[in-house]
This record gives sequence, C-alpha cells and structure tokens, in this order.
Amino acid sequence: MKVYQLLGDIKLEFDDSHLTYAEDTYQRELDLDTATARIKYSVGDVEFMREHFVSHPDQVIVTKISASKLGSLSFTVFLDSKLHHHSHVNGKNQITMEGSCPGKRIPPKANESENPKGIQFSAILDLQISDGRGAIMVLDDKRLKVEGSDWAVLLLVASSSFVGPFTEPADSKKDPTSESLGALEQINKLSYSNLYAHHLDDYQNLFHRVSLQLSKSSKSLLGNGFLKMKKAMSSITNSDFKESEDVTISTAERVKSFQTDEDPSLIELLFQYGRYLLISCSRPGTQVANLQGIWNKDIEPAWDGAPHTNINLQMNYWPSLPCNLSECQEPLFEYVSYLSVNGSKTAKVNYEASGWVVHQVSDIWAKTSPDRGEAVWALWPMGGAWLCTHLWEHYTYKMDKDFLKNKAYPLLEGCASFLLDWLIEGHGGYLETNPSTSPEHMFIAPDGKPASVSYSSTMDMAIIKEVFSAIVSAAEVLGKTEDAIVKRVREAQPRLLPTKIARDGSIMEWVCEYPDSNFSYFCGRCHLVACLVKFFNVLECRN
Repeated sequence: MKVYQLLGDIKLEFDDSHLTYAEDTYQRELDLDTATARIKYSVGDVEFMREHFVSHPDQVIVTKISASKLGSLSFTVFLDSKLHHHSHVNGKNQITMEGSCPGKRIPPKANESENPKGIQFSAILDLQISDGRGAIMVLDDKRLKVEGSDWAVLLLVASSSFVGPFTEPADSKKDPTSESLGALEQINKLSYSNLYAHHLDDYQNLFHRVSLQLSKSSKSLLGNGFLKMKKAMSSITNSDFKESEDVTISTAERVKSFQTDEDPSLIELLFQYGRYLLISCSRPGTQVANLQGIWNKDIEPAWDGAPHTNINLQMNYWPSLPCNLSECQEPLFEYVSYLSVNGSKTAKVNYEASGWVVHQVSDIWAKTSPDRGEAVWALWPMGGAWLCTHLWEHYTYKMDKDFLKNKAYPLLEGCASFLLDWLIEGHGGYLETNPSTSPEHMFIAPDGKPASVSYSSTMDMAIIKEVFSAIVSAAEVLGKTEDAIVKRVREAQPRLLPTKIARDGSIMEWVCEYPDSNFSYFCGRCHLVACLVKFFNVLECRN
C-alpha cells in the first residue's frame, strides 16, 4: 500500500524587519465565499498582504503579495520538498523542481539505489512583479530574490507521471515537466484578474447553490462566512461581535465560546466549511477525498492519508447530494469502478467467490485485499458494499437513468454477486456472514478477553440488506427484474438474519449480548448504520 505524500513547499523569506510587525494588525482569514486565503499585517507604516487561491479551471496555485507603499516589497522565494528532488532557476523568473517518490516504503531521502522507480513529479514556479519598479535576481541557481517591488504574483503548476491505478510508475510515458511547461504557457496568457475571475466563476457556481440560515443575525449567503485568526482579540466576546460589524472575533474564540452561547452562526460556518472542503478536493478528474486532506503537510501522514472504506471515505461524500454538489461525487464513482476491477481478483483469490470485494484500507492503486495487522481493522470485506449504497442514492437524487444503467447497476450487480457467495446458511436457516467483524470495534468474549471476530455483525447484515434493496429497486427502474442476479437477491432477502434487540432496547451489534470492550482505535460511529437501515426498512414496510 502506498502513502499520500506532499509534493513540496513554496518557501518565502522576508528580512528581519517583518519580525517587528504590529501584533494588533495581524490577521489571517479564509474567505469561504471566494475560496481565498489572506494574511495581512503592518510593519511601520506599510501594510503587507498575501492572497492565495487555487484555480481548478486553470490548474494553478496563485499567490499575490503586495505592499501598501510603492517599492516596499522585497523577499526571496524557492521550492523545497521532503522527497528526492533537485531544483534550478529556469530563465530569469522561473524555478523548476523535479523529483520522485520512493517506489517502496523507505525513510524520506534514504538511499534509493535498490528502490524501484516511483511516481515522478515536477513543479514550476513563475514569478511576476510590478512593471517599472523592482527587480528579480537569481541566487545560487535555486532561488529568486525580489527587490523594491510594489507587488509580486507567484504561479505554481505541477504534474506527475501517474496515469492510473493499473499502470506501474516505471511504465508511465508521461513527462511531468513537459506537462507543467505546457500548462504554464497557457496560464501566462492570463492576467491575475483573469485567473481570479475564472476561479470565482468555477467555485461560486458550486458554492452558491446552497445557503443555510439558523440565526436571525445572519446577513449573508454564508452567515459570517470567514474562518479568521486575529491576534490580540481574546478579550472580545461573541456579544461584541453581534453588536458591531467592525469588530472581528477569531474562529478559535467562537469555538471556545460555543459551549456557553451556542452561536447558531458557527454551525452555519461549519456547514459551509464542509462544502468548501469537498469542492476544493474532489472534482471530475481528481482523486477521491482522502483521510488527511489534500493539504496534508506530512511525508508520512497519519493512517497514510489513505481512503478508508470503513466510514471515512463514505463520510467525506455524505454531504455531496444534500448540499447540491453531485459533480463532486464523480471521483468517488470512478474510484469504485477501479476498485471493482481489483476487487474481482481479491474475491476470486481470497474467497473463491464471484463479483468483487473491498476491504477496509485502500490507496491510489485501488487496493482491495485485506490489510496487514489485526482482524479488528484488517479483515472487513464490506467496504465495497457500503460504497455501492452511494450509487443508488445518487440516482434517487438525480434520477439519471443513464448513470443507473451504465455505471451504478453493473457495480451493484458485481457487489451483490459477491455478497450472495459470502453469505452462508446458519442457525434457523438464516443467511449469515461468518467470519464477521465490526470496523475497529471489539467485545469481551466469554473467556473475559477482548475479541473482534464473531459472525453476522449487525453492520454486515445492515449493509447487505441495503445493497440488496438497492439492486432490486434499480432493476425495477431498468426493467431488469428477471435478471438471474435479481432473482437470487429476492430469494435471499427474507432469509437474511434479522436485527436483534438487546434487553435494554438497543440494537445489538453482535449475535450475543457481549459486553463492549474499552478497546477503540476508532472515534467514528459507523455502527449506527444499522439504526438508519432499520429505520428506513420500517418506513418501507409501513408504506
């Protein structure tokens, strides 16, 4: 399994005078309405501002640095990476950095002489400054120094040799540097204003589709749509914020005060922040939203920054349909298609089963096999099935029959085929899963020791019921009710092990009322899926 890694950093160095900035002037904000980050502060009588945005249509990271006093902007810029790389100045105003990821897991910058070739990458930084004032100098063929400018615009483009999950890095024919140069050639035809306009048109077309107002004081589409950090503001209360539009309170302070004031506008902000994150990381042509986010700074991120299918990947996409961002689901469905290819091999090799299967941890190469380690997280063959529920949900929102026929139904068909082979006849003639785990959830076995493997966990059965319901419903829409797979599913549905209720009225996760173990790697609540499936099944029966 491979790791999601940071390509590199843009390093900015200012002279020591910037360390003497006036603390009460420092402000950092993320404007959710424009997907723009800003930093402002003053040194003496000069205000410095940095603006950052990432344009999806032009595939470029844009930074503008400006000073309120003409000729006051000076700094040095260079590119760096924790991966193997080299960089050089290209011409008078560009820096090119080329590098590679390790082909297997080794410490960063370790000797790669025996390491297979990994993904190659390239990043090019283009530096532009104000006309007629200021100069750009080359330092040690790796850095660019700006002296006495009014403003500077930094454009960063990047590319990699990654083609897809079924092409080995050594077999890739992509030239990242050539691609980056081609992209930059097109971008350089555009002004900063053009780039920003393209960015806004693209982003706001998605972001402005939904508004949420929970408080009477919300006056904008976003309801105070800024994430802010401002120094020397800790004494300002939320009531001060509400009374004066000129007063800014940091997001950190608002979170802290929420325990007492329960400010509904903070909920609005969090809601829109979630939409901003999904828009920014998952678009047609990108990878799926991963466990640590696209701006993860670590070379060895927690849990590898991998897509985890035991709730994390699903959770990333839960808001997409209710929040009117269906386009952002496209990477997920493309990824599920890749998983189904590798998953068919895993189903056959590991279980001698038909169809396709996905376990808990995957990666950019569409890994589907069980993970290394203990069964509590390594052995859970329901990841693909849970992802398939998103396919049917997408249809129920969009009513796109072509999507249902050409994308969703074939995937549901393969998933259901595996589940039918995976089920066995158990006690009372019911169909059960055995062995069975519940993601990162353990119980106390009769011998008093923690255990994680039993049979027919309620989460297993709930997901299977939902997938079976989805393929039957899809078949009715598409006129495929006589398909062999649909008939098999219909025959299996009434035989699926019913949900069990404990003596205290709760839904049992295990077949017996085992005490819960204190063990927990997991702070999610994926086990509540059984409550939702049970609830909707009851509604269907009543209707």
